[in-house]
Amino acid sequence: MSRFHMLIVALSAVAVLASCTPEKLIVATPAPDLRQAIDTPPYVCSFIPEQAFRLISGINAPLTNTSKGTDRNGDCRIPDTATPPLEVWWRQEGPGMPLEHLEFLINGKRNLYTRHGGVALPADLGDGMVAYLTDSILADQPYQVCAKFTCGDKERMIDIYLTQVAKGRDAMKDLTDLMRIAQNRYAEIHNCELNTK
Repeated sequence: MSRFHMLIVALSAVAVLASCTPEKLIVATPAPDLRQAIDTPPYVCSFIPEQAFRLISGINAPLTNTSKGTDRNGDCRIPDTATPPLEVWWRQEGPGMPLEHLEFLINGKRNLYTRHGGVALPADLGDGMVAYLTDSILADQPYQVCAKFTCGDKERMIDIYLTQVAKGRDAMKDLTDLMRIAQNRYAEIHNCELNTK
């Protein structure tokens, strides 16, 4: 067999082998986890179930939280970084936090969220909105929900901020679910009854 014929046979073999090898690997993309966030311990930042936060955010890293303030007025971050993946604020009408100031805060949030296509929360969660902010100074934590509600004989307010929501999830529904859970936990911790009229 001549060298030319050997070269032709070798090239033919390479061509056959190449045709049997897939050009691209097909990688299956896992389906998004669309389970509803539910209220189960343990909790982070007192009001947020850890499992619900992980489900909604897709974050699996170890969680540590830092709280500042008091039981009446304060905030909590997970972790305590410049832009935490979760931040929760709580306020209660009373000394140092007059009702007029709570009204001022909720009106400011309503104006901001409305400008960014925010959605009103269900009436049983009080006066509040949920929004996705992409072009404001708050865009580092674009997923936000805020509500002023009555528990016992006092007005209260909770804000929840997330940096991310897992792909495929309904962020507005998830934030609404987190607010519902947070208010129920708040009522349990502070031994007050929610006014859900």
